[in-house]
Amino acid sequence: MGQPAKVLQLFRTLHRTRQQVFKNDKRALEAARVKINEEFKKHKSEASPEKIEEMLKVGSDVELLLRTSVIQGIHIDHNTLKLLPRKDLLTENVPYCDAPIQKQ
Repeated sequence: MGQPAKVLQLFRTLHRTRQQVFKNDKRALEAARVKINEEFKKHKSEASPEKIEEMLKVGSDVELLLRTSVIQGIHIDHNTLKLLPRKDLLTENVPYCDAPIQKQ
């Protein structure tokens, strides 16, 4: 896949992730849309393949971070925040081990 196709794919992936992560939050959806579009427009004329690859890596890292680390919350009252984790964030609970086994 050529670099222009990779750039377009990342652009679309970031927007899809934005729609999932900030679902029902119009302000966050709009802010993320503006930021994604702004960053891509700012670097539209970049010609260096190395620099483009570097920016693709940063964009992929941002997408992964959004997808795996962002949880929406709603203010219920002054001191209460209700968290709304997406189903794909809820994983199986893994037991903690105080004494890890050393590999031989």
